[in-house]
Amino acid sequence: MTGNHQTLALLLFSAFVAVTLGITTWVSRNRHGSAEEFYAGGRLFSPMENGFAISGDYMSAASFLGVTGLISLYGYDGLLYVVGFLVAWLVVLFLIAELVRNCGRFTLADVVAARMNERPVRIAAGTSSVTVSVLYLVAQMVGAGSLVALLLGGSSEAARNWTVIGVGALMVIYVSLGGMRATTWIQIVKAVLLLSGSIALTVLVLVRFHGDVNELLRSAAERSGHGDAFLAPGLKYGGDWTARFDFISLGLALVLGTAGLPHILSRFYTVPTARAARRSVVWSIGLIGGFYLMTIVLGFGAAAIVGPEAVRGANAAGNTAVPLLALDLGGGANSAGGTVLFAVVAAIAFATILAVVAGITLASSASVAHDLYASMRRRHAKPRSEVAVARTAAVGIGAVAIALGLLARDLNVAFLVGLAFAVAASANLPVLLYSLFWRSFTTRGAVWAVYGGLVPALLLVLLSPVVSGSPDSLFPSVDFQYFPLQNPGLVSIPLGFLSGWLGTVTSAEPPDEAKHAETEVRSLTGAGAV
Repeated sequence: MTGNHQTLALLLFSAFVAVTLGITTWVSRNRHGSAEEFYAGGRLFSPMENGFAISGDYMSAASFLGVTGLISLYGYDGLLYVVGFLVAWLVVLFLIAELVRNCGRFTLADVVAARMNERPVRIAAGTSSVTVSVLYLVAQMVGAGSLVALLLGGSSEAARNWTVIGVGALMVIYVSLGGMRATTWIQIVKAVLLLSGSIALTVLVLVRFHGDVNELLRSAAERSGHGDAFLAPGLKYGGDWTARFDFISLGLALVLGTAGLPHILSRFYTVPTARAARRSVVWSIGLIGGFYLMTIVLGFGAAAIVGPEAVRGANAAGNTAVPLLALDLGGGANSAGGTVLFAVVAAIAFATILAVVAGITLASSASVAHDLYASMRRRHAKPRSEVAVARTAAVGIGAVAIALGLLARDLNVAFLVGLAFAVAASANLPVLLYSLFWRSFTTRGAVWAVYGGLVPALLLVLLSPVVSGSPDSLFPSVDFQYFPLQNPGLVSIPLGFLSGWLGTVTSAEPPDEAKHAETEVRSLTGAGAV
């Protein structure tokens, strides 16, 4: 990229960072220091505000950079992510949103522990939530590194590494100082920026093809080098039965994983009532649905205008397709329009990453403090000391995410998020659904459901082509690949549900009928909800 690109994009980066740090500083001066303020923003947000914040949390680097990159490289098969990410919200709307808001206080473990032996359940759910959050954070870090590498010409490994470290440092500052209120407003600002940028790029792509979507698809297919196969299933997931099973596994993970993501579940506690939580989801479905429709246009637009070879040349995983598309739509590498549009899109993508990592870090630090720390004390931590632990936890989680982000820098961000969704669907969703809907569910069942999904999911990833045994692996020089699928969801999700059932039916502890009845009434009516 030219010096003009770098200067303008860095100025826009700096402007967004300055605005978000300003929001964080302002909020930190007005906060009360209570747990409710830090974890849930005082539960003062309206459904519309929370809907924008949820969509800001959800429309991550995986969506803006990774999904469009996959569509530009693999055509139809890249659409699986769009369908999976969007359909998942129907599960959240109809099964989760209101019930979680009524039953919980700050975290997933609050919902489960309401009718169980609290300590083992909180430790299990807290461990799972932190694991999912760290995996999700790694994807955002990789996206940040790819973006800045492109901005600096793709040659500076040191710049990419320092970018990952800088993003990690900023997210710790956002969470430590501002808590949920600052994080929510950062998400709202980011959602507006991302939607505005996506709309502008989508309009420019459609104008380039005179509004003819058929012509856009034909051009993308021709430029791809695959012809009509680019517009048909099978380019990425149709080579053999292993690839097809990977397709099914990924689809399951995407559709079921959203309802188990800690940073999404924590959003339902920032509104005053369960009705407001449901209305928040309706707002977010509208915003997210519109955004994913635009990513389809952008993905095929990148294939038709930039070309898959140029996309791969800038980043092998396709993470830089959208900035390259913006550069071309603005007039090319040496034009003023191209420079401006590229810089704006790069800054929006960077803003996306910063906002999402703040939300995930807050959710995971809440799990450490509210679930793990509070459970391991003989007495529950006082709210102020618990908040102090959460701030400290944010630093540790940031350090782990930075280290893993440096290690996984060459993987596609949408693919990495698919792994996080698989772990969430395997460990968090079974225990959540059983707790809400199964009268006979017990403490042993809850603990087994979490670990019975979490451990196999992580173990299968370690033994998969993601880590070793292929040129695209994290460790290509070694081979301990014994599991053929890249996404473990097809095996680990049923194992999570099976483990929860097995733990319950073999448990000597009788189910607490009174607590289940209380939880059922509370979840459906809101009586006694915080």
